[in-house]
Amino acid sequence: MKIVVCIKQVPDTAEVKINPETNTLVRDGVPSIINPYDLHAVEAGLQLKESLGGSVTVLTMGPPQAEAALREAVSIGADDAVLLTDRAFAGSDTLATAYTLSCAVRTMGFDMILCGKQAIDGDTAQVGPEMAEFLGIPHVAYVGGFEEIAPDGLRVRRQMEDGYDIVETPLPVLLTVVRELNQPRLPSLKGKMKAKKAEIKRLSHADIGADVERLGLAGSPTQVKRIFAPEAKKERKALTGTPEEQADRLIEELRGLKCL
Repeated sequence: MKIVVCIKQVPDTAEVKINPETNTLVRDGVPSIINPYDLHAVEAGLQLKESLGGSVTVLTMGPPQAEAALREAVSIGADDAVLLTDRAFAGSDTLATAYTLSCAVRTMGFDMILCGKQAIDGDTAQVGPEMAEFLGIPHVAYVGGFEEIAPDGLRVRRQMEDGYDIVETPLPVLLTVVRELNQPRLPSLKGKMKAKKAEIKRLSHADIGADVERLGLAGSPTQVKRIFAPEAKKERKALTGTPEEQADRLIEELRGLKCL
């Protein structure tokens, strides 16, 4: 089985800062990590490869420094890594990103595509499903378990707010996964040595046959108007007394604020 796992390099949320003048994320000097949800997608791919055979290729789109995220995935166990990097990709929204990634995986070939359910920097959860639409294949979002795996299809458990669904799908398919699916493994010393020497394949828009008008800002109907940090409120009140007294006091405060 040929498995492609899409990952994204994102700013470490513990170090996120916003430029007060431009209202944009400050990325210089901020450490980057693999999107945490994508690590579960990588682990799912590795477990499928171990049980069914085949290969796992990790794919990302970004500037040259995104190569670090790919090498980390190789150190965990991925077989190959592909970096989509081109100035034409700059400024892509979810639609342009999904289009670019779909062009790449179409040229690579695949039986299954795995993605984290969403990226922690955008939280849209749109890229995976949009990729499936561009590729014309079925997709299942929020996969929290595998019930049955066959050469021609899958039965998976889709996490819902009030339980879960059992979904059957043929191959090829795209799945987005949640944290509950597995526990990502740590890189081994052998894996780190392999990652250091690994050849990262780089592809441009010409290599994947993408229409330049559908890339980057030109292909992005969604534009971010402003990013801002919520203002810190200094006014605080501490409630004292027994739990019952605190509850009564809280109700009074909420009524005073016309919240009740």
